[in-house]
Amino acid sequence: MNEFKEIRPEELDKNAFQLIGSDWMLITAENDKKLNTMTASWGGLGVMFGKNVVYIVLRPSRYTKEFVDNSDTFSLTFFDENYRKQLCYLGAVSGRDEDKISESKLSIKHSGDTPYFEEANTAIICKKIYAQDFKPECFIDTQLDEKWFPENDYHTFYIAEIEKVLIKE
Repeated sequence: MNEFKEIRPEELDKNAFQLIGSDWMLITAENDKKLNTMTASWGGLGVMFGKNVVYIVLRPSRYTKEFVDNSDTFSLTFFDENYRKQLCYLGAVSGRDEDKISESKLSIKHSGDTPYFEEANTAIICKKIYAQDFKPECFIDTQLDEKWFPENDYHTFYIAEIEKVLIKE
């Protein structure tokens, strides 16, 4: 299997719209030697507070949110299309109900205390720097609130500094 090579965030030459919106990503965090992951297709990459950052959003019902909330770091991992079946499974099943990571047959690696997946083609190691809950009164386009939050299960918005970008050689 190919090894990961670290690159600077500015060297990442992949389209964020494709990576996140179409290819999807896994958000993974660990707490007390337990970890969980979930598939996500909302988020982004950019610059904030003078730092290279990612942003993600998590609904309160997602088990992975507990891990992200109770850890200083998390990873975003991106995969080739031949892992779509595993990504679908990891997004459909809760880690509360079964050991979905073992069931997916994906392998965990660590960068320091932060878990990521060996099978990924890209891994971004992230350190949380900001979190805030979405609020209905903050929607300027109220149709978005009506469409995406009919049950008032508002996401928490996280900004995290990119600590490391790993790509497969």
